[in-house]
Amino acid sequence: MLWEDAHFSWSQKLKCFPAYSEPWCFMQSSLKLVLWFAWSTGLPSPRYCPVLSLASQLYHKLGTGFNPNTLDKQKERQKGLPKQVFESDEAPDGNSYHDEQDDLKRRSMSIDDTPRGSWACSIFDLKNSLPDALLPNLLDRTPNEEIDHHNEDQRKSNRHKELFALHPAPDEEEPIERLSIPEVPKEHFGQRLLVKSQLKIDISPAPENPHYCLTPELLQVKLYPDSRVRPTREILEFPARDVYVPNTTYRNLLYVYPQSLNFANRQGSARNITVKVQFMYGEDPSNAMPVIFGKSSCPEFSKEAYTAVVYHNRSPDFHEEIKIKLPAALTDHHHLLFTFYHVSCQQKQNTPLETPVGYTWIPMLQNGRLKTGQFCLPVSLEKPPQAYSVLSPEVPLPGMKWVDNHKGVFNVEVVAVSSLHTQDPYLDKFFALVHALDEHMFPVRIGDMRIMENNLENELKSSISALNSSQLEPVVRFLHLLLDKLILLVVRPPVIAGQIVNLGQASFEAMASIINRLHKNLDGNQDQHGRNSLLASYIYYVFRLPNTYPNSPSPGGSVHYATMARSAVRPASLNLNRSRSLSNSNPDISGTPTSPDDEVRSIIGSKLFHEELALQWVVCSGSVREAALQQAWFFFELMVKSMVHHLYFADKLDASRKNRFPERFMDDVTALVSTIAGDIVSRFQKDTEMVERLNTSLAFFLNDLLSIMDRGFVFVLIKTCYKQVSSKLYSLTNPSNLASLRLDFLRIICSHEHYVTLNLPCSLLTPPASPSPSVSSATSQSSGFSTNVQDQKIANMFELSVPFRQQHYLAGLVLTELAVILDPDAEGLFGLHKKVINMVHNLLSSHDSDPRYADPQVKARVAMLYLPLIGVIMETVPQLYDFTESHNQRGRPSCVAADDYEGESGSMISQTVAMAIAGTSVPQLTRPSSFLLTSSSGRQHSTFSTESSRSLLICLLWVLKNADESVLQKWFTDLSVLQLNRLLDLLYLCVSCFEYKGKKVFERMNSLTFKKSKDMRAKLEEAILGSIGARQEMVRRSRGAFGSQENLRWRKDMTHWRQNTEKSRAEIEHEALIDGNLATEANLIILDTLEIVVQTVSVTESKESILGGVLKVLLHSMACNQSALYLQHCFATQRALVSKFPELLFEEETEQCADLCLRLLRHCSSSISTIRSHASASLYLLMRQNFEIGNNFARVKMQVTMSLSSLVGTSQNFNEEFLRRSLKTILTYAEEDLELRETTFPDQVQDLVFNLHMILSDTVKMKEHQEDPEMLIDLMYRIAKGYQNSPDLRLTWLQNMAGKHSERSNHAESAQCLVHSAALVAEYLSMLEDRKYLPVGCVTFQNISSNVLEESAVSDDVVSPDEEGICSGKYFTEAGLVGLLEQAAASFSMAGMYEAVNEVYKVLIPIHEANRDAKKLSTIHGKLQEAFSKIVHQDGKRMFGTYFRVGFYGTKFGDLDEQEFVYKEPAITKLAEISHRLEGFYGERFGEDVLEVIKDSNPVDKCKLDPNKAYIQITYVEPYFDTYEMKDRITYFDKNYNLRRFMYCTPFTLDGRAHGELHEQFKRKTILTTSHAFPYIKTRINVIHKEEIILTPIEVAIEDMQKKTQELAFATHQDPADPKMLQMVLQGSVGTTVNQGPLEVAQVFLSEIPNDPKLFRHHNKLRLCFKDFTKRYGVLLSSSCQVPLLLLHQAGALTQGLLRDSFSRMSLRKMDI
Repeated sequence: MLWEDAHFSWSQKLKCFPAYSEPWCFMQSSLKLVLWFAWSTGLPSPRYCPVLSLASQLYHKLGTGFNPNTLDKQKERQKGLPKQVFESDEAPDGNSYHDEQDDLKRRSMSIDDTPRGSWACSIFDLKNSLPDALLPNLLDRTPNEEIDHHNEDQRKSNRHKELFALHPAPDEEEPIERLSIPEVPKEHFGQRLLVKSQLKIDISPAPENPHYCLTPELLQVKLYPDSRVRPTREILEFPARDVYVPNTTYRNLLYVYPQSLNFANRQGSARNITVKVQFMYGEDPSNAMPVIFGKSSCPEFSKEAYTAVVYHNRSPDFHEEIKIKLPAALTDHHHLLFTFYHVSCQQKQNTPLETPVGYTWIPMLQNGRLKTGQFCLPVSLEKPPQAYSVLSPEVPLPGMKWVDNHKGVFNVEVVAVSSLHTQDPYLDKFFALVHALDEHMFPVRIGDMRIMENNLENELKSSISALNSSQLEPVVRFLHLLLDKLILLVVRPPVIAGQIVNLGQASFEAMASIINRLHKNLDGNQDQHGRNSLLASYIYYVFRLPNTYPNSPSPGGSVHYATMARSAVRPASLNLNRSRSLSNSNPDISGTPTSPDDEVRSIIGSKLFHEELALQWVVCSGSVREAALQQAWFFFELMVKSMVHHLYFADKLDASRKNRFPERFMDDVTALVSTIAGDIVSRFQKDTEMVERLNTSLAFFLNDLLSIMDRGFVFVLIKTCYKQVSSKLYSLTNPSNLASLRLDFLRIICSHEHYVTLNLPCSLLTPPASPSPSVSSATSQSSGFSTNVQDQKIANMFELSVPFRQQHYLAGLVLTELAVILDPDAEGLFGLHKKVINMVHNLLSSHDSDPRYADPQVKARVAMLYLPLIGVIMETVPQLYDFTESHNQRGRPSCVAADDYEGESGSMISQTVAMAIAGTSVPQLTRPSSFLLTSSSGRQHSTFSTESSRSLLICLLWVLKNADESVLQKWFTDLSVLQLNRLLDLLYLCVSCFEYKGKKVFERMNSLTFKKSKDMRAKLEEAILGSIGARQEMVRRSRGAFGSQENLRWRKDMTHWRQNTEKSRAEIEHEALIDGNLATEANLIILDTLEIVVQTVSVTESKESILGGVLKVLLHSMACNQSALYLQHCFATQRALVSKFPELLFEEETEQCADLCLRLLRHCSSSISTIRSHASASLYLLMRQNFEIGNNFARVKMQVTMSLSSLVGTSQNFNEEFLRRSLKTILTYAEEDLELRETTFPDQVQDLVFNLHMILSDTVKMKEHQEDPEMLIDLMYRIAKGYQNSPDLRLTWLQNMAGKHSERSNHAESAQCLVHSAALVAEYLSMLEDRKYLPVGCVTFQNISSNVLEESAVSDDVVSPDEEGICSGKYFTEAGLVGLLEQAAASFSMAGMYEAVNEVYKVLIPIHEANRDAKKLSTIHGKLQEAFSKIVHQDGKRMFGTYFRVGFYGTKFGDLDEQEFVYKEPAITKLAEISHRLEGFYGERFGEDVLEVIKDSNPVDKCKLDPNKAYIQITYVEPYFDTYEMKDRITYFDKNYNLRRFMYCTPFTLDGRAHGELHEQFKRKTILTTSHAFPYIKTRINVIHKEEIILTPIEVAIEDMQKKTQELAFATHQDPADPKMLQMVLQGSVGTTVNQGPLEVAQVFLSEIPNDPKLFRHHNKLRLCFKDFTKRYGVLLSSSCQVPLLLLHQAGALTQGLLRDSFSRMSLRKMDI
């Protein structure tokens, strides 16, 4: 607590207020005292120094353990990134065009407003348009080599050097190799309050660094520029709980609290009492010391302090606090003196105001310990005698008078806050004995004991053992001093009575006990590795080798520490007359000294602390060894720092690593590492937590040793650990836990700052004698990249061969771990995929950002260490996440079949990988054959997660980006065709993986994340406050959301209810910027690799299949969302590829020619001019190269036309305005191409452009009707019909229509489009190939649809299918036909038309039978079985379409005026639904006040309509069949398939009313005939014929009776019976309340015989109908029928009675008739 402006005294005993000061305030103000204190107490200097080795390791901060890839560091590396231009982010320029389209929508509804083939009528004027900029030198004949060099220079200019700067770090917990630097030891801080006291008290939070602050000792805290300013005073805290913080500042304060006095039994006048408190250093009154802190208006220090006077009270209570600054050195004469005064209220003459009435005292030291606590002291009536201070007042001094017969009458409390006095008996005894050894003072008095020299050794050992009994709080406070003294006893054992006392073992045990005690009791004070922060701070800042302290001459005496230097006076008692010298820790180590001085040096000087520590650790056992293992990190780090200090102070940092440490120490380290590795292997299943800490501690230790010891020796240690772990691994059924520990171990080892140099990146692949030779620190950086690449077997550089792993030892271990864990046959290791991939990702990311490797040549050497990574990832292709799934129009590449992956014998990974984990072969570790990542036939590979796959692929791209191109090219030459295709598959996958998402996606993700956060927070509140239990909610979330994630720990940042804040616009822009640059760079790396592949295979014989794969990757990248920068380079590569290998497109890869045309056309319509310029140039050169092969470019012409048709039909963002510019650019190239000006090429180009223009005119109409699905399909239908003479284009438009239908879930219509496509293909295929099992043409498909005959081929003299470019698409093949039919069957199945599925397979089965394809036949018959089963199970539950007649009336509809259509709508569509849809659509188009819906179905008289309005008449229609048709239309499917005739009824009367009495009710039946049968390739079909039938009233009655009879029969025979339906039918037929029911019909038409003979037939027919109805009704109500029983039970007796009454009346009426 900080106290400002202390005008009055405030009790400092405010224990509830925490109070802390700046940790260095004392050091800055009293440096001399601090230094004195440090040396006098043995504490280290406050100027804490961290590990000195860090100062010499210039690159230490570049290791992955100290170089985290934080968000801030990422942003720093991302500065200066250019903004990549993406079409998806750019707003289109043609806004005016869209406004024009809105006007067109309102002006016309006719699909014939823009007739095809009319250039003049086109809304585009190509001649007046402006072309885009032409590419310079495009038409020049430049050698291919020059083009390649130019493209490469352009491609590699201004590239981003750091790939990982663009890629976010993997989502993982705190990396295992990350070691946080401990905090500097400092005073305890907590909640600080600022209390301002003037006339009122103002309490507020204290500022971080208050100005003009005074410490509790009244020392000024720097900065304190003006001493005249009112200070802020810090009050010392008395915490309610123990605070475990070591002493770091000098503090020696005493607080005295007088509490009460009882003078009730004292004789004399003593009522107004005060107490004077003095701190004395002797008995004389002048010996009072000025050490009592004064109050605010008094001097800083005074010699005495008084309590307040309590008026007229002989037993007063006191509430004062007296604060005293204790002297640093106390003696037996220092004491507190209390003098009691009676204060007179009225001063009398010759009488003093204050009269002493008693005395008492407290000696400060008792047996050398500070005396504190609660005291109840007797009070003397007289002044104490001489030498009283050494005695306690409880001692009855002779001749003295005491109050109340020497009873305790004064209660006082004394509290010390001291960094000098431990106030713990065990610590006091230990420090006192150590101090006695320092000062050579004997005997030693501790309490009541006098310790002589002969029993000092035993007492010292017992005091060390008793340290474990001391209180934890003083142990922590004096931790630094305690550990320093224990370490001093280990290194410099004392010599007592001439004998060297071995205290190493006892001191080691005490240290192990103390640190374990701290670990158990202060478990909240640890980092992720279980390191206690207090101990870590001690090692990092406090610990120094005892030998580095200055040695002061020792005075003569028999007891002192043995040291390496000779003392000034040699102790006479030093007995060295022995033939063998013993180690202070190991009696078995002997030597033969030649002189006493040499003997001392050999005994003591040859062992340093790290040597002693290693030896003690190796030889310890039992509970001591267990304690050391529990906190192995402490001893490892202590050992490392001791080694570094030894090298530094002994000036050995420049010495050869092999000579830095003696062999016996290296043997101890070897034994220690080996035994600890054994502990890890043997105990990992039992003591999981401890083994994890032990594993990381060992790894960090070896990592540190790489900086200070011989690296070959350290590699041997690593190999030793690996051997032990590997031996255990292959004997485990579930090795994941041990393998995970080994991964952590390796990751920490590889986080070394000289990891790259340790791998010898430039040496030949010749294995050295040791896993890696020693490389000194001085030469590690200069020698790392000094040699050139030597000629060597390239394969060894790309395989995990023995030479590779021996030479590049650590990199070999990393890649071997990756290969082993990613092996699909490796059981139990699936959960480690993410972990091992993150390890590789982390390493490569650190290399990428390391300034030492910024030079491209140096980075290429680094990349050589990871060349086998390419092969490892190539083997994982089947396991990688399929990023191409989102591109369903593109799909996964098919250059390598799945069976080929499993059958490849040549592996990228050496067979010996499994047996050589640590550098050499280990014969006992055998595997079945090799590490080829294959599986048994048909095995399902476990798929990696999205994040793991992405991390793996970015690592692949980094290696490809930085590796030497010549090395890659040589390796590609050695690869098989299959392996190269695998590589191309990987590149194909990379394109999809790193595709740019777009700003809109980032914005949508941001809003969804923010919304999800709020939703989850609301659900959590509901779980806490509502009915659902929080535990159940947690379980549900964890199962649902986290069930599929691999190796997931429940951690705070993964919970769904964490706080998600919405990102700002700038953050979204930044994310888009990074993602755009990553996509660009990744694709440019892929492009670089493709160029290397092309250069490699261009001279080989099997180049065709490889080049086809290259082209697939190129086309796929064009199809993705790419930046303008990448597309420029991509088009340049594509042009060069086609120029070098024109036959690739025009002879072998015809399908890819079509794809290329589609991609180029799509980019020709780009809104970015540079993309259009390059796409136009590529398209023009494609035409020219095709022309130069055969004097025409029919293939390209056809493919371009088909591609544009496909683009127009499928693309939503297609912009014809930009395409028009591109077409003009192509025309401009043709006009400026001087070489071909005299040929027919310019005219052919113009014809092509003309045809493309016509397609664009259709595009305008399609965009106009984008919101009208029926009109859009009609337009596409008309376009397809216009291509009757061009089967390729008609097929394209049919497929476009199928796609549109699928989007709207019109699966039946989609299936019809596919059947028409298959019929079209079959028609022309029969001309090309004479195969009996193929369908002969459209006739074969008649059973599927009667409409299909319109696909009959036109005359042969018009279309010749064998002409180049005609019927050349992939569908005009047998496989294409099969594919179309399979798609049709699937669509029919989704539509529920299973009978049509059977008809489709009737065409397919002969084809598969002819090909003996049993697998396909099995699949087909399985699907047929499924289809027929569904027919059986869904009987009576199937529903297809609902049909409506829609008539359009009014001039506003254009050509639709007076047109009638039959619309097919989804099943169970109500009349109100279609009416609402059409009314809403056309109302929006024309205006709600203009459109009017005709509610009835009567014939429309156009003369009565308003010419300024638009009218729609909608009527429900039903399929109509003649009687002869019903014998063939038996099933529900028959009655709903191939429908051309429909009927609707209109009731009317002769007087114009719609409804009347029974005898006057007429009905008009209107029968409509459509132009095609439903289902068709359209959902609405024109009505081509209308027929009307008028029914007389009796005919209407006959129909009604027949209908009621059928309903009754259906309800009766239902199985199971439906009581509700039966009840409705009965009540609707014979209920008493039914108007115009059967009774009414009988009374009107059957009461009399008609006079007109023409009605006799109808009269008789009605009688028969009535008879049939009553018969069925009577049977229903008879006792023999079981249905009424159910009805009676369900409907009740009342309803049953009413029905029986109705039947009785109807029977009586029948008898009358």
